[in-house]
Amino acid sequence: MGTYSGKNVVITGGGSGIGFAIAQLLVDGGATVVITGRSPTTLDAAVDQLGPGAHAIRGDVSSVSDLEVLAGRLKRDIGTVDALFVNAGIAPTTLFESTTEQAYDHVFDINVKGAFFTVQKLAPLLVDGAGVVLTTSVANVMGLPGTSVYAASKAALRSLARTLSRELLPRGVRVNAISPGPVDTGILESMMNHEEAAQFKAERVAENPMRRFATPEEVAVAAAFLAFDATYSTGTEFAVDGGVTQL
Repeated sequence: MGTYSGKNVVITGGGSGIGFAIAQLLVDGGATVVITGRSPTTLDAAVDQLGPGAHAIRGDVSSVSDLEVLAGRLKRDIGTVDALFVNAGIAPTTLFESTTEQAYDHVFDINVKGAFFTVQKLAPLLVDGAGVVLTTSVANVMGLPGTSVYAASKAALRSLARTLSRELLPRGVRVNAISPGPVDTGILESMMNHEEAAQFKAERVAENPMRRFATPEEVAVAAAFLAFDATYSTGTEFAVDGGVTQL
């Protein structure tokens, strides 16, 4: 029997990066894991790599109707959820002066609206004592240039970790947040050109006390701890950042 045998887990944005690493850790530990995302190709590749304990449901977290479909399928297919990782998000960098209304709305629709309604629609499926983990970011306390909209969206998630904790506490459901620092997931290269990504990485490494990026697997271990083992913690934000916001 694995550590997570008999546990049902849902991970939004589970097809790559931190979400995929969480899925791999929990599948390897015996859990049944459902990952979600917008790209069928990415989801199919992830499920193939994760193995028979993993399943995928395509959907866009910024669409409430997609989340309602997700909730319906989960109720039908697995019944209840022991841990929910609200991980789907985007991390664009835009200068304050050039940020458009469309760009602003896009970030908040996915990172904040998507997170809120993910928890709302899936809350009826959470078992008593379930763990919910929101993925925030060190950007919400650091004031990094070019991240004003992204950082604000992650600060909103930090607030949600507190308020949703109070909302769900009567059921014994714990809500916490994982706050990653620089993580080598490949997302920077997808959002910036090569030179910009290299410069951004070099700056983050230089300012980090551990002088390196985290691996997705390091963040996954911390996220799993919050979901399953931190049974006397709720409303907290756990920094996994090499000490950059602490030292």
